[in-house]
Amino acid sequence: MSAALVPNPPSSLAPVSYVGRSHTHIRFNLTHQTPAVLPLSCVQEAITVPTQRITPMPNMHPCLSGLMNRRSQVIWVIDLAQMLGLSASFYHSQQFNLILVQTEATPLMFRVQEVSGILNIHSDLIQPAPANISSSITPYLDGCVSLDSELLLVLNAEAIARSSLLRPS
Repeated sequence: MSAALVPNPPSSLAPVSYVGRSHTHIRFNLTHQTPAVLPLSCVQEAITVPTQRITPMPNMHPCLSGLMNRRSQVIWVIDLAQMLGLSASFYHSQQFNLILVQTEATPLMFRVQEVSGILNIHSDLIQPAPANISSSITPYLDGCVSLDSELLLVLNAEAIARSSLLRPS
């Protein structure tokens, strides 16, 4: 199979080798040139909010954009591009694109440049990160998928939530 996308046929029509091996992911861009995905199983919603809805917190790591009240729950907003050591060009935006994820420890909002859709990715197509991927990104990866000459980073929300960058120093 040459494509990274696997159709989601009714289970009675699915080839036996694919049953239970394709997982749904949300696709987004960390920067203009860095596409990534997260397993949809940890995603609660993707929203766009005005920047004023985020309350900045002083003396925190720069990747912690601030706090947001969502449905009576206070949630940290994490700038994923900054956390992963990528330069982003959307800092002066009037709106933030956020992905709300539920990890074992806590819900988190991941600030991303753009949410671009949903993909079904066959688990056999997720490969280890190539050597040219920055060492600041690899601790948060489950792997990479090559799709239409693009390399998609397959991020691990639990690994991100456990990052020492998100802990008080």
